[in-house]
Amino acid sequence: MSGSESHHPVRRRTFVLGTAAAGTAALAGPFAAPASAAAFGYTDDGSNYVVDTGADLVFKVSKTNGDLTSLVHRGVEYQGYGGMNSHIESGLGTSTVSVKQSGTTILISVTYGTLKHYYAARSGENNVYLWTNKADTSVSATRYILRVKKGLFLNDEPDSYTYTTSTIEASDVFAKSDGQTRSKHYSKLRVTDYDYVGWSAGGVGLWIVRSNHEKASGGPFYRSLLRHQSADGGGLYEILYYGQNQTEDQRFGLQGPYVISFTDGGAPSSSLFPGTLTTSWADSLGIAGYVGASGRGRVAGVGITGRNTAYPYTVGLANAAAQYWGSARASDGYYSIGGVLPGTYTLTVYKSELAVYSTQVTVSAGSTTTLNSVAIPSTNDPGNASAIWRINEWTGSPSGFKNADLMTYAHPSDVRATSWTGNVVVGSGSETSAFPCYIWKDVNSGLLVYFKLTAAQAAAAHTLRIGVTTAYANGRPQVVVNDNWTSAIPSPPTQPNTRSLTNGSYRGNNHTFTYSIPASAWQTDTSQYNVLKINVVSGSGATGFLSAGTAFDAIDLLA
Repeated sequence: MSGSESHHPVRRRTFVLGTAAAGTAALAGPFAAPASAAAFGYTDDGSNYVVDTGADLVFKVSKTNGDLTSLVHRGVEYQGYGGMNSHIESGLGTSTVSVKQSGTTILISVTYGTLKHYYAARSGENNVYLWTNKADTSVSATRYILRVKKGLFLNDEPDSYTYTTSTIEASDVFAKSDGQTRSKHYSKLRVTDYDYVGWSAGGVGLWIVRSNHEKASGGPFYRSLLRHQSADGGGLYEILYYGQNQTEDQRFGLQGPYVISFTDGGAPSSSLFPGTLTTSWADSLGIAGYVGASGRGRVAGVGITGRNTAYPYTVGLANAAAQYWGSARASDGYYSIGGVLPGTYTLTVYKSELAVYSTQVTVSAGSTTTLNSVAIPSTNDPGNASAIWRINEWTGSPSGFKNADLMTYAHPSDVRATSWTGNVVVGSGSETSAFPCYIWKDVNSGLLVYFKLTAAQAAAAHTLRIGVTTAYANGRPQVVVNDNWTSAIPSPPTQPNTRSLTNGSYRGNNHTFTYSIPASAWQTDTSQYNVLKINVVSGSGATGFLSAGTAFDAIDLLA
């Protein structure tokens, strides 16, 4: 089942080097002794179904609750830490668990209330294929966590807190003695940026290859935790719905497969990647909600005009039931999105992460919906408006602003962050890099922007625009010009109500605030700087970096 175009893995971000503790694991999960590889097939040890892939992998699934209780590769147990198994959420309760073999495939089915979960093995492969069908909210979120024993993979990456115990926010953001910060939230990556996540050490790679996320929420630019490592062990995640920084309602239905894959240390096979993986072998297994390739369609567009070719463009499809996306070709904007479930979708064109065009498209099973060239109206891209000055380009993200890149993998208090305070001078050549990507009420509110106007410009009223990408605790900008004109306090736009700015995500709902500034606000002496003060206002929030704040996209003064 493939539903999105293939995205290249960011290998420098997903490989973590360490030392494998070969042969040191004695337990199968926390409960039993490991099995050893033999011929393809399964057995019942009384408590678990034991599956031998006929390659180098033997795994066990609890007959009681569907937990993965053992994951043995080449005689080494990888599963489990802290007395916990690998499972959906933090584990299901008593479930109905069954197994069947169909030729070269073994399928284990787990039913817990309205939730159904599946494990599949293929003869001769070191892979476990997983599907999850969530029908309603009886299970709070949708994640699978693969718990990996300590000592097998060691790392000190942003999403690891192996070498630190000092908590600086909630119970999941930590500081090292050198001032760098760590958290499981600091994955760096948007969904569209990666195909797999995991570790490699000692000639063994252990990975989770993500699914196409057709039943996930948040679109191609959503960030969530992918991996963590602590002194207790490590975790690899497939997150399909998570309660943090969500901009969409959750979707229900069958999601998958996502794949647990062992390799000889290298990347998993690209044949497992979303957009590449084919699973015709699963068509007849009876997986609830499964739709094979013949029951899916494709959307193809001959091109997109009106693009700013300095930026990548993404085309997304979304409705209440599913989501998909693909890249537009740089040369002409051609796009093709396959593996789409039948239905009517909103098609959105994104300039970087900023929506600049939308329309409706209907997809039918077994056919391709071909669209004529899309023409993005000039007025749809705020970057096309004539401006006296502009700080940053309108892209739907803070990219280019001070500390913007660091904030996807570090806390704002991190020692590597440049000072959040400091003023900005338009025309200096450093106005974008000097402007902080985030402003908080309790940290750096009151930012000053200095700029000059000509006599003709100062004689007229102008519109100031401030684009934001998300906000915490309803933080929004109120502006003061030359201490003689103050804007009204704008109404807060709809934004996620959880942490975002401090846990690696700037992605919420893009919104543009506009301020009509009268001519009387400007300096009449053209040799003098006008001073724009940007305050963050809100009646909510706590203190410091958890005070009300907002993330910026661009700021400009229109001609």
